[in-house]
Amino acid sequence: MTRMKGWPAVLIVCLALIVLAAGCGQPQPTEDLEPEPPLPAPIIEPEPEPEPEIVYPYTYPLTGIGTEEEMAARPILVMIENHRAARPQSGLIDADIVYEFLVEGEITRFAAVFHSQQPEVIGPVRSLRPYFAQIAEGMDAMIVHAGYSPAAIEYVQKKKLDRLDEIYGGGAYFWRSKERSKPHNLYTSMELIRKGQENRKLRTEWNQPEAIPFADKDIVMTGEPAEKVRVNYLLGYHVEYEYDAEKETYLRYMAGAPHVDKESEEQIEAANIMIIAASHRVVDNVGRREIDVYGPGKGWIAQKGKVREIVWEQKDGIIRPYINGEEVPLIPGKTWVQVISPDLKVTFSAADENADA
Repeated sequence: MTRMKGWPAVLIVCLALIVLAAGCGQPQPTEDLEPEPPLPAPIIEPEPEPEPEIVYPYTYPLTGIGTEEEMAARPILVMIENHRAARPQSGLIDADIVYEFLVEGEITRFAAVFHSQQPEVIGPVRSLRPYFAQIAEGMDAMIVHAGYSPAAIEYVQKKKLDRLDEIYGGGAYFWRSKERSKPHNLYTSMELIRKGQENRKLRTEWNQPEAIPFADKDIVMTGEPAEKVRVNYLLGYHVEYEYDAEKETYLRYMAGAPHVDKESEEQIEAANIMIIAASHRVVDNVGRREIDVYGPGKGWIAQKGKVREIVWEQKDGIIRPYINGEEVPLIPGKTWVQVISPDLKVTFSAADENADA
């Protein structure tokens, strides 16, 4: 009886194992085991092609910057004052070349040469001195001014230089601003100046002097450090330039503050800073001067944060820098020429270090 009773138990266990084995062999539900979708192929961006350098058919003769059209019009030299009541000035930022000279009262005045740009506001306009007229004569630029010294009118009449004078017959091409008091409020524009040329039948075609040589914009400059340039004029008045390596230009400061344009409020910049020591002689009790603009004389040129000693001389109508008898090419862009007497102090510096010239 005991043996007979054991068989069903064995059979039950065997059957359970068979069922279990059969169950293990069945496919499992695949709901949670679906394969993940393949990752998208990485997108490989093509390397951007460098923008082709624009090659212009012409260059502006006084800046070396490319242009689509040939510029044959005559340059305009405007007398712009630098009295504190005249600051900030309008239009200096657009001049191709600016010459800064001492006048009586131990302040400076600007001869701003306009050619490649046509500002809508220029000024304040002031009176002429003979050395400014000599700069204009050499460049064959028409002069724009308001009055003159006795020596200046004698010179322009003798040389028969073309000019627009607000005080003597040219008032229609100027206006007085109500924002400032007289005489620091006289302004003009390139549009009015060109209209004055046409109406008064003054020559507009340019008898261009020998071309100014310009260096490649990527030239590596040599020389002593000149990241800062300081020119000490009289009575504590001084001019400074600080080199902006990113822009590759010098930013101009005057009397310790950024020198900005009144219209745009942008700071004046220059690619070339030429400092020329010229003989000065006071000729009357007012303090008017004779200044030699022909040379030769000594000086410096600061470009791309470096400075080199030069010999300057007016040749073919333009004050040009020379090293070992070879003309120094200018960097394309604006040029400022600081005309000083030989006794004035000039300093150049790298970072915060000062170096006397």
